[in-house]
Amino acid sequence: MFDKPVHRRNLHRRHLLAGAGAALLAPSLVRAQGAYPDKPIKFIVPYTPAGATDNISRIVMAKMSELLGQQVLIDNKAGGGGTIGTDAIAKAAPDGYTIGLVTISMFTMAPALYSKLPYDPVKDFSPMAGMAMWPNMLVVHPSLPVKTVPELIAFLKANPGKYNMASSGSGTTIHLAGEMFKQMTGTDMVHVPYKGSAGALQDLLGGQTHIMFDNMPSCWPHVQAGKLRALGVTSRERNKAAPDVPAIVEFVPGYVVEVWMGFGGPAGIPQPIVDKLAAAGIKALEDSEVKAKLAALGSDPWPMPPKALHDRIVSEIAVWAPIVKASGAKVDG
Repeated sequence: MFDKPVHRRNLHRRHLLAGAGAALLAPSLVRAQGAYPDKPIKFIVPYTPAGATDNISRIVMAKMSELLGQQVLIDNKAGGGGTIGTDAIAKAAPDGYTIGLVTISMFTMAPALYSKLPYDPVKDFSPMAGMAMWPNMLVVHPSLPVKTVPELIAFLKANPGKYNMASSGSGTTIHLAGEMFKQMTGTDMVHVPYKGSAGALQDLLGGQTHIMFDNMPSCWPHVQAGKLRALGVTSRERNKAAPDVPAIVEFVPGYVVEVWMGFGGPAGIPQPIVDKLAAAGIKALEDSEVKAKLAALGSDPWPMPPKALHDRIVSEIAVWAPIVKASGAKVDG
């Protein structure tokens, strides 16, 4: 007859102990959350080193490391046109210690390009902040006998399918900028995809390929050195860093490709961490040294808060879908 009272006493004791444990644990949780970040942060770049996205990521993340008091370490995960690294971001633990690149190609073009994407660009990510915007630049190997966009168009029409167009991978902005150019000018080039901009650019410099719509930050130094010839930029207007290089739209009405990049993490990251990283990213872009380094690469700071970056992704998915369909570009995977 004593079983029931004993059970109640034990149960009451367990409740008291559990309450005391929770009371002791709560402050430590608060301290842990308040201490973020208390260890290095991994930043995944879904492309090879030395390309535009990698170079800009390193510039911005170096400044963010100073602002956050912890190192933000670059981790290059190239392959699949950027899908492998982007998928790794989506599948990371949502604790704020693995974040990575958000690009126009992997978030707004890929849904229309790939028959199967391993991630959902809207549902599987926590967008944080924009970083930079720039044009692609139409560059050719100096051996090609053309110096202007109209000359290139005429040359390609006279030699259909005889010249190669290098890209950083199928489905990237470099690839689609070329596909759009082909579609709008009625020209024919053979697409040669690489696993990143660096390899494609190296072969273009060596003359193994002939034409590339490369990200301006990675090819512009080679143009300045006389190793490549720039025919045009894909922005609506000429770029401040290269005012003598015309916009392609001056010759091909309606041809505009503006490239942007930002960063984010997997879905489910606590909002205070998202906000802290976003604020650090936007503040990094205000630094004069960061601005100067971006300008030298032909890129402009693109401070974009989380909600605005999310909205940009959603709106551009709708914009690119019909363009990709009309171009006929498709990537299996």
